[in-house]
Amino acid sequence: MSLENLKSMRGSSIDKLVQAAEAVSTKAETKSYADDRFWKPTRDKAGNGYAVVRFLPAQQGEDLPWVRYWDHGFKGPTGLWYIENSLTSIGQEDPVSESNSVLWNTGRDEDKALARERKRRLHYISNVLVVSDPENPQNEGKVFLYQFGKKIFDKIMDVMQPQFADEEPVNPYDFWEGADFKIKIRKVEGWVNYDKSEFSKPSALYEGDEARLTEVYDKLYSLQDFLKPENYKTYDELKMKLNRVLGVEAIEEPMPSVMDSAPTQQAPAMSTAEAESMGTTDTSKVEDEDDTLSYFAKLAQDN
Repeated sequence: MSLENLKSMRGSSIDKLVQAAEAVSTKAETKSYADDRFWKPTRDKAGNGYAVVRFLPAQQGEDLPWVRYWDHGFKGPTGLWYIENSLTSIGQEDPVSESNSVLWNTGRDEDKALARERKRRLHYISNVLVVSDPENPQNEGKVFLYQFGKKIFDKIMDVMQPQFADEEPVNPYDFWEGADFKIKIRKVEGWVNYDKSEFSKPSALYEGDEARLTEVYDKLYSLQDFLKPENYKTYDELKMKLNRVLGVEAIEEPMPSVMDSAPTQQAPAMSTAEAESMGTTDTSKVEDEDDTLSYFAKLAQDN
């Protein structure tokens, strides 16, 4: 697809993106912590950060300008960490979700608490152009992949589906009629908070200069790799890892009583990859709880 074709097709793109966002199953996977294609805003010691990005359209041959995936990150009773992407991201059974289902449906408060600790975490990935990065100005003008959470995705949906009559819908992924996104990060009651982040007024990127837009378009990264099953660990691999973290023998279903009696070992130092993975969730406590409730409602329905 040429830039000219992209320009001619953009009229119906908002409806298409909204419909896709409302679909039940969108699949993705990430290894962003060890991947220099990814960018993230820098936060100071107080937990505050600021940057400006422009969300970019899908690469040629790809339908959506984002992908989403779930992962799990928790420490087991052995002191070992389980940090893995969830197979539910690609519509397959996942051993942690199965374990959480067993825990949740015992009806015991202590088991439900364990299931909450081990629940899925939701992430999105899009291409962005870094417009302003005060802490790392060398990133400005470059195309990166950006991983973000439900809070920012909700803000994207808000501008595509405005709630008030005096607001016009905006496709933030559009070169010509999109808008810069100002990322404003604060630490609120110990949680990373993106509430003050906002879109600027719609404007053409680079004032519509097609030579510069073509240069950006040609640098877009494919999101399809994050949808490929071969980039996920198998069910058996994940089940083996889960059993090791929980300190149980290989059994058909993890049982809470066995988990609770597992021997305790000293927790190993987290690797850089694990530390980065644990720090990528940008959701607030409230939205995290919303995701928890919908997740466990699904577990109850499945049983």
